[in-house]
Amino acid sequence: MTRKERYQYILNYFHKNAPLVGTELHFGSAFQLLCATLLSAQCTDKRINEVTPALFKRFPTPEEMAKVEPEEVFEYVRSVSYPNAKSRHLVEMSRMLVEDFHGVVPDDPKDLVKLPGVGRKTANVLQAVWFGKATMAVDTHVYRVSHRLGLVPKTANTPLKVEECLIRDIPEEDIPNAHHWLLLHGRYICQSARPKCEQCPFDTICPKLLEGSKLE
Repeated sequence: MTRKERYQYILNYFHKNAPLVGTELHFGSAFQLLCATLLSAQCTDKRINEVTPALFKRFPTPEEMAKVEPEEVFEYVRSVSYPNAKSRHLVEMSRMLVEDFHGVVPDDPKDLVKLPGVGRKTANVLQAVWFGKATMAVDTHVYRVSHRLGLVPKTANTPLKVEECLIRDIPEEDIPNAHHWLLLHGRYICQSARPKCEQCPFDTICPKLLEGSKLE
């Protein structure tokens, strides 16, 4: 099976079985999505969804969060990974949004990555989920699944290289959904330590390229 045929097989499956898909994070605005995505780094969406209701009730806008010190935000996010750094980033990010962007989350990725704590992956999530643009956020799940299923070559050994391969080979209209398709497949089926191959709809075509498929 060629790589092109592999893409077509996998995309056809998702089109048929998961046509409507989205992030599992809960949010009500671009600012809340930005906060939730920042918090979700190296943490489960389930945990983030447990802490954000109280966080967003206290700080519904960047203006409200910009007024306080990180120590106050910390009390709301202390159960997530790296709470000290993340609470500091949330406050600094909010202050920059207020001071430089009039409290509005920018849609330009160059502006997004200027915000404290916001890297390329987070910026791409905002681009795809909130702004509806054809961007591919590559997290550990997308990276792992792309390699294991043979969607990218071994030389795609960084998130950026994987992103570039996927963007090139997936139809533009499918890219926002494809991020979620691959992410959720990695989260629930093609897991890092113990992939559930017996439950995988791609088991018969999977080259099982396990070595080097985990983003270290």
